[in-house]
Amino acid sequence: MENLTEQKQTPILDLQIGKRRGLILLNGILIAVSCISLVYVAHYYSDYYISFRPSGVPSAIVLIAAFAVISVLFAFAGNSFGYVVGFYSYAMLTGYLWLNSFSELIYNHRLAGLSAAASAIVFLLPALFISAPVRQVYALSLSALDRLLTLILLLSLATILVGASYSFKFVSIENIYNHRHELGFPVFLNYVIGLTSNALLPFAFACFVGRGNIWRAGAALFLLLLFYPITLSKLALFTPFWLVAMLALSRYFDFKLAVTLSLLVPISVGLLLIILYQQEILPSSMTMPYFGLVNFRMIAIPSLAMDYYNSFFFNHPVTNFCQIGLLKPFVACPYQEQLANVIYNAFGIGGQFNASLFATEGIASVGALFAPVTAFAAGLVIAIGNRLSAGLQPQFILISGAILAQALLNVPLTTVLLTHGAGVLFVLWYITPRDAFGVTATAAP
Repeated sequence: MENLTEQKQTPILDLQIGKRRGLILLNGILIAVSCISLVYVAHYYSDYYISFRPSGVPSAIVLIAAFAVISVLFAFAGNSFGYVVGFYSYAMLTGYLWLNSFSELIYNHRLAGLSAAASAIVFLLPALFISAPVRQVYALSLSALDRLLTLILLLSLATILVGASYSFKFVSIENIYNHRHELGFPVFLNYVIGLTSNALLPFAFACFVGRGNIWRAGAALFLLLLFYPITLSKLALFTPFWLVAMLALSRYFDFKLAVTLSLLVPISVGLLLIILYQQEILPSSMTMPYFGLVNFRMIAIPSLAMDYYNSFFFNHPVTNFCQIGLLKPFVACPYQEQLANVIYNAFGIGGQFNASLFATEGIASVGALFAPVTAFAAGLVIAIGNRLSAGLQPQFILISGAILAQALLNVPLTTVLLTHGAGVLFVLWYITPRDAFGVTATAAP
């Protein structure tokens, strides 16, 4: 009897080991493709202070190979919101370590590199591995969930109508910064726009998909698309397409594979297009818009922001968190403008330069030396999201949290929690009935 049990367990163990090895290999391919992409980014966007020297490649490869060892953690982690945020953050930090190897900006590059690596480790440990469920004291009934979803659609429509009364312009993505200064939304409207577009509508879309309400899911996507001419935000334009992409990936691949492919596929397409352009097979009109939007702005910019923030705050006072609105009255602040404007004024390129928690709550707030401390605290915050969403289907978590996971690459954690609606989404996950989509899920590795 024991032998029979062992025989049944062996194929399962072999399958798990095979999946882990495949994931590790695919993540390694993503790391390599990302670094190659950054070589081309340095060539075409050198005016953004991006450098590359062939002589520095061997040492950069050794550094990235050592950092790649950390990626093994993903093979043993469970399916959670922290996995998505952690993976995207790890990819962003990998890109920074590559750029740091060639950067000519003036700061302590060795300290910054060690700080980034340490921040990655201490952030990933809680974000990946703290996911024990919190006892669900209250859960919505299925009828109450339906009423909530209808309310979300109505609130979003009302927000769009009010926002459109202030501004509604169809502008190409290259020209949005020429019109951003014209926007003058009230503070409360700004908050509601961030809440509905980044948290509520993606949550509703994931619910509609999970419950088979295709028409209402389409309505949620249409409403999301209408936020672009109002806010002139790249994220607003990107959101509905990203949600559809994550839905498609999660339908055909398991959770972890879908997360890896969500980066590997778009980066690889951009890399292939730029190679075909260099070989004079495709014209620039068919290659540069995609490469500039995806490989440069979506992938490289969050990593490049780390370089800028390290350079600026190595030579200027740190903020001590004074950029956080709730703390500003109590903390002496050396800067009167928002951090994004401070960095823009220092380097003069790219419009406002928002950045991830690793750059803002880390480098800008406490400096590179103490940045891992804030990264660990941020990992604990993400772990709260893991615990409150435990028991929900992985596909639902992946889709409903997809936009916030992307926002965290470009926006401080405090802003994502308060202004972009992450805190609200955590609560919605907690009260969502675990049988809303037919099957109670587990966060198995």
